[in-house]
Amino acid sequence: MAEVLSHKSLAAIADQYGTPVYIYHAEKIAEQYEKLKDAFKSQDVVIFYASKALTNIHILKFIRSIGCNVDCSSINEVKLALHAGFDPSQVLYTSNNIAFSEIEEAKNLGVHINIDSLSNLEKFGKKYGHSYPVGVRLRPNILAGGNLKISTGHEKSKFGIPVDQFEKVLECVKKNDLFIQGLHIHTGSEIKDANVFVKGIEKLFEIIPYFNELEFVDLGGGFKVPYKEGDTETDIALLAAKVKEAFSNHPNPGNKPLQIWFEPGKFLVSEAGFLVCQVNVLKETASMVFAGVDSGFNHLIRPMFYDAYHRIENITNDVGPKKEYTVVGNICETDTFATDRMINEIHDVDYLVFYNAGAYGFEMSSNFNSRLKPAEVMVRNGQSFLIRRRDVFEDLLRSQLDI
Repeated sequence: MAEVLSHKSLAAIADQYGTPVYIYHAEKIAEQYEKLKDAFKSQDVVIFYASKALTNIHILKFIRSIGCNVDCSSINEVKLALHAGFDPSQVLYTSNNIAFSEIEEAKNLGVHINIDSLSNLEKFGKKYGHSYPVGVRLRPNILAGGNLKISTGHEKSKFGIPVDQFEKVLECVKKNDLFIQGLHIHTGSEIKDANVFVKGIEKLFEIIPYFNELEFVDLGGGFKVPYKEGDTETDIALLAAKVKEAFSNHPNPGNKPLQIWFEPGKFLVSEAGFLVCQVNVLKETASMVFAGVDSGFNHLIRPMFYDAYHRIENITNDVGPKKEYTVVGNICETDTFATDRMINEIHDVDYLVFYNAGAYGFEMSSNFNSRLKPAEVMVRNGQSFLIRRRDVFEDLLRSQLDI
């Protein structure tokens, strides 16, 4: 098990690099990947890291170094993955309502492609026919996930081709002699119940017999990670057992073995990430005590965007009496990180750490209010390395032109 980064270690990094600062623990990422490998070791399973969670080039290089593949949601993520040293055969690009030119570019780069609309599937078929393999992303009409904003498989979701339009998919495939290499579904995020994936498999096995060149089925990602004390993550061993049982009960026609692909993002990097901020202001009112920090939703938008919970601890004073605080940011908008949270007594200039900040933290950050983005630091083998410098004022002007 990866050694936990202590409050003392996190505070030392904050002292060295300043705050706010994102800190990523490489060994924790490797530990999460090993959980997946170990659970699925008896099955032909391939893991693709969903890079949209965190695309820092050094994180991508580390992901590659531990043997994991990479899943991309844009052509620029594809290019970053290739820049990080991934072979095109290790890169999966799942398109989502994008211009066909982006799919053409992905094809020219030689990566795996999943197409999620009938219109782009038709364009692909007309241009490439059977010459290049492609996957089809289907919407299974399954409602799953911890929040509607992160549920992607339900009947009102924009993602994928609805399964009830499957006949149109078949028409397109037949007309254009498409080489369908894989079938893809993804139902959402924060999925704790392994049976959700079994439901997806059941949907796919109604469709699999129509494709005799099929090589893989892609079950997406969305595994749950623990946020609060007492939370549990998706039981990966149970999931592996249920997936194995489901595929044993549904042999592929012709007994051709199919690879199983998964695309975890948050599961690999969420717990490996920490955001350390410094307290600027304590403001006591009749109803609450605000602890105002040197960050805001420009650095960590998840609490405001998803109502996400992040455990917060005082790493400067971790033995003081616990008091109730509402932790807020310094943005000229409501940017509440936590309301009425019990935290060890906070003083001005104390450091607070936000846990589970590795996924969709820095990746969704902005320069709102013309504030600067924080530094990113990787801890590996007990050593810390700056992997992205903190913004400076000139970065705000870098892309603006004199006219």
